[in-house]
Amino acid sequence: MPTLDIDKIKQEVVDSQIWRAVFRGGVWSDTPRDRQAHISGNVWLHLHPAKVRPRALKWTYTWGLGGLSFALFLLLALSGVLLMFYYRPVPGLAFRDIKDLTYAVSMGRFLRNLHRWAAQAMVVAVIAHMVRVFLTGAYKRPREFNWSVGVLLLTLTLFLSFTGYLLPWDQLAFWAVTVGTNMAGATPLLGNSGPFSGLLGMHVNNDLRFVMLGGTSVGANTLLRFYVLHTIAVPLLVGILLILHFWRVRKDSFSAAPYQANEAKVDVWPNLVKREYIAAVALVIFIMFWAITKSAPLETIADPNVTMNPEKAPWYFAGLQEMLVYFDPWLAGVLVPNLIIVGLMAVPFIDTNPKGVGYYAWKERPFAITMFLLGVVMWFSLMAMGVFFRGPNYAWYWPWESWWTFKAAPPPTWNVFGPHGQAVLPLALGVPVLGGLFLAAMLLPKLIQRDLNGWKVLGGVLLATAALGAVGAGMGKFTGTQVGFLLFFAGMTTWFGFVMPQRHIRRLDWARYLVTMALVVSTMGILLKMGARLCFNIKYVMTVPVVSMNI
Repeated sequence: MPTLDIDKIKQEVVDSQIWRAVFRGGVWSDTPRDRQAHISGNVWLHLHPAKVRPRALKWTYTWGLGGLSFALFLLLALSGVLLMFYYRPVPGLAFRDIKDLTYAVSMGRFLRNLHRWAAQAMVVAVIAHMVRVFLTGAYKRPREFNWSVGVLLLTLTLFLSFTGYLLPWDQLAFWAVTVGTNMAGATPLLGNSGPFSGLLGMHVNNDLRFVMLGGTSVGANTLLRFYVLHTIAVPLLVGILLILHFWRVRKDSFSAAPYQANEAKVDVWPNLVKREYIAAVALVIFIMFWAITKSAPLETIADPNVTMNPEKAPWYFAGLQEMLVYFDPWLAGVLVPNLIIVGLMAVPFIDTNPKGVGYYAWKERPFAITMFLLGVVMWFSLMAMGVFFRGPNYAWYWPWESWWTFKAAPPPTWNVFGPHGQAVLPLALGVPVLGGLFLAAMLLPKLIQRDLNGWKVLGGVLLATAALGAVGAGMGKFTGTQVGFLLFFAGMTTWFGFVMPQRHIRRLDWARYLVTMALVVSTMGILLKMGARLCFNIKYVMTVPVVSMNI
């Protein structure tokens, strides 16, 4: 009986016209030339270079976060298309369709859970990817533009998840979107309740919030608009930016630095590709396991007449909602988020330190990394406070406290500068005082040319603050907790707002210095305002009612 010649059959298949029409290249013989040809001739893999530095293969360098983010995007696209077969974006039917998917449609619960948890995972993966890129200096020349594209992709990822939040049309979705879109109404000039809204004649029926909702409240038009944004408009834009992002990664070269001079590069196939596939498969298995064991939340059908208590935005916007405790909506929901986006995009152009590209280098980039991580910690702290520590009436509840425990209303707040009401000082005094403090914070680190001993400066500020706190406590004005808050916020502001800039960036040219200090002072301003609200119940530092502006 003749035996099958497997190699001959494989050769005939590979040499056939059909095979050659689909796949480029000839017979695979596992040579360096074949491995490079496999990368350049593959529609997916040709975005990789043929060879990379050994550092790029280390799990602990990239953690595979960029590839995992893309894998989650593909998983979301696939599961989303399947869900679209069973979903109708109409208030009377949307909730019913979600219930059918959950309880009646075969594999419906799994698909919905898969889509929901993959979306949450993508938000986390994209944020983590941005943090990794920053820590390894991969945003520096020649990758400045691609970093900006990545910041836009992060913003669109958050918006994509937000638009999908409304589609179940349950109480959780309805009120979360209500909270989120209310911030749009506080946009300066374009929102009916924002500063200077009267200049453009903005009202509740023609402002930016009205455009987003398609009406004056969340309703059928809102659901349809969010459905179109979630399924067509935003994914299309994300897809275009992803193509540009991947292309620039390839053209700008991988950021991994060599371990030593003149080291040999290694083949991408199979060394890097197999790691990417392993990571993607492991991620998909984990998300599928999570989707099987953990159901996505589903409340009762949306009812505008029954308000959820507390009303909370999605967890990735809970930081913005928490900031409403400390700031006016136009600051918390509009100015600060846009300042973060613009500030992140400006980072490659104001960071002139040539060191630390392609590896983790805290000691070589102490100012940039410390300030960036401070911002990340502050943001996630605000999110944690909004998600885990806010209960009914948005009161503060510790994790071990029951929401059934009644919390008394907080004491009345007061304002520092303003024309009337609870303001204790006149507005005419507030403008020069706050303006002078802002200019001093901006300019002092650069104007003081000699190196100061940061620890002595910090110690002096803490001693002065402690003395002030002791006097206030002796007069019965301050409690021990308030004195502790004073010391914490005074120390944080002194160290990060003065000592570090004076030590690390005062030699920058004036343009870069001023932009950098504007971001630093803004960060410290958020810290100080939080301290003023938590310590002394100060709601606004300055109020200007004539233009609907509160700071």
